[in-house]
Order: sequence, then structure tokens, then C-alpha cells
Amino acid sequence: MIRRTTDLGPAARDAYDALIDVRSPSEFVGDHLPGAINLPVLDDAQRAEVGTEYVQGSKFLARRRGAALVARSIAAHLEGALGDRDGSFRPLVYCWRGGQRSGAMVTVMDQVGWPVTVLEGGYQTWRRQVRAALYDTPAPLRVVLLDGPTGSGKTELLARLQARGLQTLDLEALARHRGSLFGGLPGGQPAQKLFESRLYDALCRLDPSRPVVVEAESSRIGERVVPPSLWAAMQAARVIELSAPVEARARYTAGTYAEISADAPALDDALTRLPRHHAKAAVGAWRVLARRGAFEALAGALIEAHYDPAYARAGAGRQAPLARVSTGALGPDDLDAAADRVSTLLGQA
Repeated sequence: MIRRTTDLGPAARDAYDALIDVRSPSEFVGDHLPGAINLPVLDDAQRAEVGTEYVQGSKFLARRRGAALVARSIAAHLEGALGDRDGSFRPLVYCWRGGQRSGAMVTVMDQVGWPVTVLEGGYQTWRRQVRAALYDTPAPLRVVLLDGPTGSGKTELLARLQARGLQTLDLEALARHRGSLFGGLPGGQPAQKLFESRLYDALCRLDPSRPVVVEAESSRIGERVVPPSLWAAMQAARVIELSAPVEARARYTAGTYAEISADAPALDDALTRLPRHHAKAAVGAWRVLARRGAFEALAGALIEAHYDPAYARAGAGRQAPLARVSTGALGPDDLDAAADRVSTLLGQA
């Protein structure tokens, strides 16, 4: 028997053996339920072909052609991606609106004997829930921000706090960007909707009665925008401010951004995109340092001339932090000590 559901809470989703998105690959790339796999019943070209015939030609021929293509795709999935699944396999299947594409897949799965569930309303049901949580409802979070100048170890400290059992939310990992001009990561960023889906999933798994530590960010991480509900919670959050000497931060930053340092054209391009208020002579000198491979000196120069002034401007009028914590020389022992200090602070909060 085919089951139907609109329950997309984490526990409900985690109970399925697979979340199967039968939409086209381009629809899937744009956004999908976290953890879903894409088993399209029509690929992008087939969907366009059938849609064109339906609108401009014969609706009957479009349905017949679509049915043939869908049948072949489902057969391929049964013999391929689903070929090793036994009779206990419990999938959740969805398409765009819970209509013909998911209906075709679940009908066959039901005949196979799998206890299959279809998402009522399809992907649109999920998207409405994401929008409501991130745009229309205040985030029920006790946010504590980790703030501090560039190179003070915020991201690494966040990971150490998570390892100690604290709740954390890593926005840079979700957005696939380190939040600066040089912060791009291999593979690029997810689409805005996919970023929001991953963020919503992470938020749903948090305990609202406990504090959640978030790295201080601007409202934009690379090209992705922090949704308003979370941004409001971040603006109202208490702050723990990190600090470390410039020399240590330069050394740490040079190591953290080793990938872009190894990509000379990308590094040079990033330097040419610095704000125009920097003198051409200064930018030229930084490009020379990059070409010479003097990455620690380059990091130090950028910290002092670009990042620290920007940090100071952003902090003008900021309330006094909950605490100030030194990350010292930013070695493993220094970061462990800082993580212990923050853990103690939050245990007392």
C-alpha cells in the first residue's frame, strides 16, 4: 500500500532507507531534501521534449512519449541504483508537486512490494516549510557568536567546541565559503535554496534550550545570503571575542588558505578585486609578494591594511562582549585551551 506524508521532521526523514528525488538533474541541483538521491524519471532534455510537445503539439502524443520515457527510466533505476535493495526497503519519493512523476515511481515500487511513501505536495511542501522557518518565524535559538579578527581561529575553535559536545552551527561549511574575498572552496557554492535547505535541516536538529555557537559572519557568505530569521538571532546574540597577535594570525592564515596560495592565477585575481580604496601601489606590492610565494608576509600585510580596519569599522558601536578569549599562538594546545575556556563560559551562561 502506498503511504502519503507531509511529515518532514528530522526523525521522520531519518527513518526512511532513502529519500528519492525523481525530478530532473537540474531541478535537483537547484535544491533538494538534505540526504536525497536523484533518480530522475525524466532527464532535463526529455522533460523539455515532452513539455514542448504537450504545449505546442499533441497532448496525447506527449503523454504517450512521456510514459515510454518514464517506464524506461524506472526500469533502469530498478536494475541499477535500486538493484541491491531487498523487500524491507522503505523509501520516501517526491517530485515537484507530488504528481505524475512521483506517482509513476511509487506505483511501480508498490507493485515490487516495497513499503513506499510519497511526499504529499512534493518538493513544494518542503520548500514551504523552509521558507516559513527561515523567513516568517523568529529563530528559537540561544545564539552565542564567536567573533574576532581574521586569522584568530574562529572556524577551528568551532570544530573543537563541537567535539566537546557543545551545539554549533557552521555557516561557512553549509555555504561552502570561508566568508572573505579569498574564501572560495573547490566545487563552488550551493544555490541559495539548497543552502537554505541545509541550514534548515541543521537548525531542526538543534536543542533550542541549549546555546548554539555560531561564527560571526556578515549577512552574506560569498554569494549566499543568511536568511532573515537567523540573521536577527545573530544580531541579538551574545558575543565571545577571540584575539591573537598579528604575527600568529598571519602564519595561521597563510596555512589555512594554502589552496588558493597554490593557485597563482586565482590568488592574483582575488587581489585585483580588493576594494578600490586601497592604493594601486599597495595592491601592486601585495601581488609581488604573491608571485614570490611570500604568503605569510602577504597575509600579514592584508590583515593590517585590509582586514583589521574592516573589522574595526564593523565593530563600531558594538556592545561589550560576554568575554574575551585569547587563542595565543594558534597552535593546537592554544586552541584547545581556548575551547576549554569557551566551554566553561557557556556552561556558566
